[in-house]
Amino acid sequence: MATSLSNNNRRMILAGAAIVAVGLGAYGIGRVYPPLGPSSGTVGPAQRYVSSQVSDKDVTLGDTSVPQLMQTDAFEAMVRNPEFRKLARDPNFGALAKNPTAMAALAAHAEAFKAIASNPHGFTVLAQSAKQLTNGNAVGTETAAALTLNADAFELLASQPNVLAVIADHAEAFEMLANHQDALQAILKNGPGFGRFAGKPGAFEQAASSASSDSAMAGEAKAFEDLAADANAMHALTADASFFRAIDQNAAAFGKLAADASFHRAFDKDAINAIGKNASGFDALAQNKNLLNASITQAHALSDSFGGNPQALHALLDNSAAFSRLASEPSVLQLIGGHAQTFDAFRGHQAALQAILQDAAAFGRFAGNPRAFEQAAANAATDSAMAGRAKAFEDLAADSAAMRAITSDASFFRALAADAAALRALSTDANFGRAFDANAIHAIEVNGAAFSRFGGNPRAFESAANAAEALSVQTAAGITHNMDAQAVDMAAAYPQAFAAMTQNADAFSRLAAEPQALVFFARNMDAFARLGQDANFRNLVGMSAFANAVQSSQFANAVNSGN
Repeated sequence: MATSLSNNNRRMILAGAAIVAVGLGAYGIGRVYPPLGPSSGTVGPAQRYVSSQVSDKDVTLGDTSVPQLMQTDAFEAMVRNPEFRKLARDPNFGALAKNPTAMAALAAHAEAFKAIASNPHGFTVLAQSAKQLTNGNAVGTETAAALTLNADAFELLASQPNVLAVIADHAEAFEMLANHQDALQAILKNGPGFGRFAGKPGAFEQAASSASSDSAMAGEAKAFEDLAADANAMHALTADASFFRAIDQNAAAFGKLAADASFHRAFDKDAINAIGKNASGFDALAQNKNLLNASITQAHALSDSFGGNPQALHALLDNSAAFSRLASEPSVLQLIGGHAQTFDAFRGHQAALQAILQDAAAFGRFAGNPRAFEQAAANAATDSAMAGRAKAFEDLAADSAAMRAITSDASFFRALAADAAALRALSTDANFGRAFDANAIHAIEVNGAAFSRFGGNPRAFESAANAAEALSVQTAAGITHNMDAQAVDMAAAYPQAFAAMTQNADAFSRLAAEPQALVFFARNMDAFARLGQDANFRNLVGMSAFANAVQSSQFANAVNSGN
């Protein structure tokens, strides 16, 4: 009875075909082959292209990375996926695959990228702006933290962005006045009445000293007299000749926020001090109302989870790209949290850590016996799981502090093996550097209690991580000089997508030179969106050999046969 090929047999056939191709080079392949399209049929030049014939120089002898990729579960699953096969037969898929990190980002944020991908010129502008943006800029991070820790105050201030700009421009004066809330409220309620001190700060000091005899101050005479007696406050006010003019010019806006119902929230002392410490960041945000409001939306989402823990909040914002990656596999965050000290021991041994995570099931043999791992690492060249990175494991074995932490954690390798699939997805070449950034791992160790609370609620952590990444890119866009206006608007509307562009700026710049591929993506956005949710697709695209594999005849044969 005829039966279909088993997965193992099929993989052997695919791998065998690939190895024969490597060994024989172009021998026998004398025809013109369309890499990703059907093997026959007439196609217009705008839709399909024909490659040059394969030659010896197209093949690297001894390189087995493509055959190995074709033996993975992820590859097997995707070539049996009708939607993937349909896309992969189009040559524009190959153009996208030349930049796999960009392709993965497009699929992950397909809806956000659809509109801009339909406009290749606009996409190019955004790609250029992404290279300009410095995500994680210290000023941007501090601004993001200040927004989050004072989200209620900034929500009110955002309703009058001119007020926020004035506070940022006159930060020292406002910081001093924040210690004299009754006097500050009286000034802001009556901008025109205090406008007479514009350019005459000395006159204000004299009037405040005799506040009971001044019509604008008499109602809060004691407050103004206390202000006049505060040498530091008076020094700040008299040094700022334009302070009262700015209040007067924005009297209506200040008046609305100085009403009793909102004053203490809008002009909270902590919020005023935060603006003073990050004046340039807030001044920049105040110039773009949409970006400011979008940032505050993210700040509120982040505040719900980390608003009461400034140290953990800074750790999340400082490593937002890493935590965003970890959020895609929440079990891994829980695993790192449970073995944070052991993971931190791999600082400086990233190559060894990646090898372990990529093959966690194989390293499961050291479960309960970490001493055996130490012995194997010391002789890594003779261990099948370590030989490929023998030097990295030997260096790890020679690090006594690292080995002490690893051998003290008897359940470490068992935990890795139990979560092998998720670890493999995050440790591909495309993901590893960000997901297992040494600083992010250290942040989890230092803030264990703050992160452990998400162990049973992965959605809450995903929300917080995404909000942190969005807020980071928004504040960075706001403070970056000469940022293209369209890029700033995208940061406000689609922060996760723009964050992806900034984190993979070179890849997106190269992709911008493939306008037909971008149009192809936009036309097939729904299909890419579904693939973006498929762990096998994410795993496959993350493999270092993916770009080369897509250009190979073996890949095309598999895609065209689909069985």
